Amino acid sequence: MQTVHGLVIKNCGSTYLVKTDDGRFVECLAKGNLRLKGIKSTSPVAIGDRVQIDLEDGAESSTPVYIKEIDERRNYIIRRSSNLSKQSHILAANLDLCLLVITINNPETSTVFIDRFLVTARAYRVPVTLVFNKSDLMSDADRHVLEELCAIYNKIGYDTIVCSAADNTGLDLIRTQIKGKITLFAGNSGVGKSSLINKLLPGINLRVGQISDKHNTGMHTTTFSEMFPLEHDSGWIIDTPGVKGFGTFDMDRYEIPHYFPEMFNLSSNCRYGNCTHINEPGCAILAALESGEIAPSRYESYLSILSDSEQSKYRL
Repeated sequence: MQTVHGLVIKNCGSTYLVKTDDGRFVECLAKGNLRLKGIKSTSPVAIGDRVQIDLEDGAESSTPVYIKEIDERRNYIIRRSSNLSKQSHILAANLDLCLLVITINNPETSTVFIDRFLVTARAYRVPVTLVFNKSDLMSDADRHVLEELCAIYNKIGYDTIVCSAADNTGLDLIRTQIKGKITLFAGNSGVGKSSLINKLLPGINLRVGQISDKHNTGMHTTTFSEMFPLEHDSGWIIDTPGVKGFGTFDMDRYEIPHYFPEMFNLSSNCRYGNCTHINEPGCAILAALESGEIAPSRYESYLSILSDSEQSKYRL
């Protein structure tokens, strides 16, 4: 029996594919006691986890291999499980970067979704770049919205890329950002994550879904999370199923403003140390909102996230 270290590169539901440090690919099960450690999650093992497995010398291929331990994660992206609100779901772990893929239309990505994702990423120390896809389909009105959103997020310190998988716009900028990094591609269903990855990694041929004409929403094509190596590089791309809502998980209401950069810088000027920034007199956040220093959409997202800490289920 030997203990081998490896990287979880695919989540198949009940099993996981681990690439060992010596280059083998091993299908593994998770030991039951992994579920008893750490946070209460829908799955104990996440894509991108560094794990330890036991391999028996000369074992038959039919012998089950178990993940016996998960190494400490340096960061991760986590959200509240929409159907089991007291549990969480970890999208991916040990990330250098996340590209949050957004569409202005076809389908529309809400600012509440964007901000919920950014708050969670900031809380768990994951850098994020906003990627506005499908620029080839944008109307003049869409481009006006795009300019406003880029201005909002650039002002508070987030990088933005405008791209199109259809005509290759912005793909070189994406290649530069992901070079040598473990990068998670995330976003709503239908925003074009799989199309972008297909362009960045020719030959992968991920399934591409259609947009529902009735609801202007995407339909799931990626079933399980999977990591793909970058050619001639040490980096990886992680493809994950699209998500509709993004419920924040286990956040203290007084910590939430810390994850909004524009609020964190101003909150120390509030009259009261325990200000919730809702209706208190002398609130620096409300004053900045009124003066236009804080975008109304960002403040609305703050109130939405604040409600997560007060309710058993989150609102989309």
